[in-house]
Amino acid sequence: MKILLIGDIVSRLGRKTVSELLPSLKDELSIDFVIANAENLAGGRGATVETLDEMMQAGVDYFTSGDHIFWGEEVEEILEDEGMRVLRPANFPNDVLGRGCTVIETDDYKLGIINLIGKTFETPPVGATDVFRKADEIIEDIGTGFPIVVDIHSEFTSEKVALAYYLAGRVSMVAGTHTHVGTIDARILENKTGFVTDLGMVGPYDSVIGVDKNIIIQKSKYPYPQKFEWVKTGTAVFNAVLVEVDNKGKCVQIDRVDRIIP
Repeated sequence: MKILLIGDIVSRLGRKTVSELLPSLKDELSIDFVIANAENLAGGRGATVETLDEMMQAGVDYFTSGDHIFWGEEVEEILEDEGMRVLRPANFPNDVLGRGCTVIETDDYKLGIINLIGKTFETPPVGATDVFRKADEIIEDIGTGFPIVVDIHSEFTSEKVALAYYLAGRVSMVAGTHTHVGTIDARILENKTGFVTDLGMVGPYDSVIGVDKNIIIQKSKYPYPQKFEWVKTGTAVFNAVLVEVDNKGKCVQIDRVDRIIP
């Protein structure tokens, strides 16, 4: 089974890039399933029913997310309706909207998807519990021996690398998200588990993680509040990782899929 994991899709330009590129990539790379992080899908913060539908029409099969998924007026519909195919981090409290993992079974495959959020953020996510123990709990509940993909949404590379080693041999793939900067360390751990510290993003190339670079420069220089403006036109970057797993859940191949679209 070939699974494409797409980094955080950022705002309008990110969605446009996915819509233009993904259908041909699926044919070119013989992709069976596509997972994308949707926390920045609509206006850079959160998602809407319309933007999720747009990405599903383009070929995304399921969505993970992070702390920003709770922004937006349609969050309850997005997270409570399983038809929207959106996960939120599993290690938020149980009374938080939505669910943090799923197991998809068809006649052709069985696939588990787990969404987690790290605790080492500049502003730690409110209510997030220990990511390691939550991963243990979920894996004990759903079992192993079939493909399982983990999205660890975290600000610190060390936390993502540590979790990958902790889960090595028990899941098929651990993919970091959140920083919007793709890393070059895609590899297979313990001859079983694929890993990359960060998938990267799909969005404006000439930006600072999708935001107008001049705004971030001013924010870095001065203490004054700055309103983020997401770049909507221009050259785009597409960051993703393609993993191939066998039906027992072993990762047999991992490759970065990166494109620059003028």
